[in-house]
Order: sequence, then C-alpha cells, then structure tokens
Amino acid sequence: MTRISAASLVTFACVTGFLLAPTETRADAKVYLQTLRSTTWVLAKNSSGTSSGTGVLVDASRKLILTNFHVVGDARVAVVFFPEIQGDKPIVSRQHYLDNVRKLGLRGRVVAADRKRDLALIQLEKLPEGTQALTLAKTSASPGEEVQSVGNAGATEALWVYTSGTVRAVYKKQFRTGAGEHDFTVVETQSPINSGDSGGPVVNNQGELVAISQSIAPNARLISYCVDISEVNEFLGSPWKPAPIPVTELLERAELKYTQHESGHYEVEFEAEENQVQSVFITKDIEYYERADVRKVWSLALMTKEAPNLETALKLLQQSSRTKLGAWTVEQTKEGDYMILYVVKLDATASPDATRSTMEYVAKLTRVMRKDLLPKEKAENASETLDEWLSKK
Repeated sequence: MTRISAASLVTFACVTGFLLAPTETRADAKVYLQTLRSTTWVLAKNSSGTSSGTGVLVDASRKLILTNFHVVGDARVAVVFFPEIQGDKPIVSRQHYLDNVRKLGLRGRVVAADRKRDLALIQLEKLPEGTQALTLAKTSASPGEEVQSVGNAGATEALWVYTSGTVRAVYKKQFRTGAGEHDFTVVETQSPINSGDSGGPVVNNQGELVAISQSIAPNARLISYCVDISEVNEFLGSPWKPAPIPVTELLERAELKYTQHESGHYEVEFEAEENQVQSVFITKDIEYYERADVRKVWSLALMTKEAPNLETALKLLQQSSRTKLGAWTVEQTKEGDYMILYVVKLDATASPDATRSTMEYVAKLTRVMRKDLLPKEKAENASETLDEWLSKK
C-alpha cells in the first residue's frame, strides 16, 4: 500500500480546491444569468412619491411580473425594465435605462395586490423577445440551503446586483413594516437585502424561485426576510384583488374638486342650502384587514360643548341602524368639545363614480341631521325628511 505524506495531502487539497473553485464560480454565474433574464427594475408613482424596486417574470403567457406590494403601493401603473444584455453581461447603469425609456421601458398595470403577504402583480403590454419566466420551486427551501438573489439596491448606482446567502429558517411570521402589518411564511436568510432589492427573486442552486426579497431584520446584521414560495403560489392561484387607486387620482376621476386639509386628509365641499357648503373628508391612507382595503369618508354634523343627551344618543343609534352605508359616531376633541360625525368605510377599490355617490350621500345625510340637532334652527319637518330620505330604495 502506498503511503501518502501529510504534506502531499495538503498539496492535493489545495490543488483540488483550485480546480473546483472555477467550476463553482461558473455555476453561480450560470444561475445569475438565468435569473437575470427574468428579473426587472420596477418604477411606480404612488401617493408617497416615486418608488423603485425589483420584480420577476412569473408567467410569460400572461406577461405577469411579481413584486412586493410596498414597491407599487397604491399605484395602478408602473414602468418596467428588463436588462439589456451585451454578450453575457447586463448594462447596469440606471441612467442608461432612464435615457432610453422609450426603447427599453415597458408599461404595466397593477392588476392584483395582497398587503398581508406584501405581494403585487404587474401585467405588461408586451415582453422583450426571448424572455422566459422563472421556474417556480415546488417546495420551500431548507435551512442551510444556499440561495442567490438579484436586485436593484438603491445604495448602489448599479442595477441587477448579485447577492448570495444561506437559509437560516422557514417559518410563519407576523410583523410590521412601513408598508403595514404582514402575516406570511418567511424565508429568513443570512444575506444583505437593501432598499430597492424588494420584490426581487431569491433562487436555489437550480435557478428555481424559492422566495421574493421583502425586508431586513432591523435589529440584526445581515438577516433578511423573504416571502416563501408557498405564499407566492397561493397568491398566484387565488382570485386577484385589484390595487386601490391613489386618493387624488380617485377624486380627479370622480370630477370632485378637493383641497388637502392640514391633517393630510382630503376635503371636498358640496353645495348646501342658503349658500352654505357641507365639507366631506376622505382619508389619505388606506385601512385594511386581511384582503379588505377601506377608506374612511366622514362629515361633521354638529360640534357642541356639552355631551349629547340620551334623546340625541338614541336618535343617532336609530338612524345608524337605518342608514345604507355608514353610522353616526360621537368623538371628543382635545379641547373637550363633542363632534357628531357620520362615518362611512368605503371599499378602497371602489370606482370613482361609487366614491362620488358615497360622498354626496354623506353630505346630504349630515346636512339633514344638523337641522334636526340644532334646536333654534330646527325645521318642523326635518326629522320626517330624514326618515323619508333614508327609507328610499
């Protein structure tokens, strides 16, 4: 039997390592190039401004780009760029794509959104020739498994930046980010994700999509959270819920003149009797639970120094049970005054016409109730008018 010295073993290990390293590098480069061709740069203008993020083509036949909800927000349109590749390398300059937006930019519509999972779908008008969707993994990644991602981090001037890491754990997580409250299966990785990488693909060594980059752990180093492929599959297979229209666009399309109140909410004035106006407000932000998105619409009927008496409280409760849309509420200001308000929770995906009708309804109902609540200016038939108006179908 031939004996091999320790020195020979060290030499062999070093040589072997040098021989294997290029093979691993080539494998990583192959996965990167494969993922790159399905990865996009996403720009969207929403109520918070213009956002920049990443997306991935998941369905070529329907031209669907998957990204995070917080990338598009309440935008209904987006501009999407696929990488322009020269040889086997992408052009990574942001300015190159902005300067050639007419040639390289693709217009898309935000057709679905899920705040809970922080996912959204953008449907494009067309795809670049030869573009293929990324293959979706059938199962979740496992702890210890290597993963790779491509993103457009805002911390660098380069687009389509490569990152590698390791899966730490896969588990259900409830948490909150600037985009709201989330509840989904996360893939926790030991890899850096930066602002702009959000929505980008996380793939295994076979180039299959196993997760979508989502956020970083605020109190830990190099720990990132990604949306697991199981959540992606459920989202793609469920009935799509459209993304809400930005409130300013909604009001403009409803042909309603508005101003922004100092509180940040939006005010619309409706003409009332005797050259008076009735102000109706709509919130700047969207409230949501699970997949229900709502906007609050309200108007002030009366402000008083004294708390409503029992008769008034009963009247408000009775009318709340009979109104078609919302309910009456009493709130107290910091100064101690009492406000009697009519409040409606409106579906945030409602059409502009439905929004206009709702705000008109709130203005009329509040105006009639004010007459009924003011003792000195009470019209004899105010209560009858209100009851008759509420009973109409």
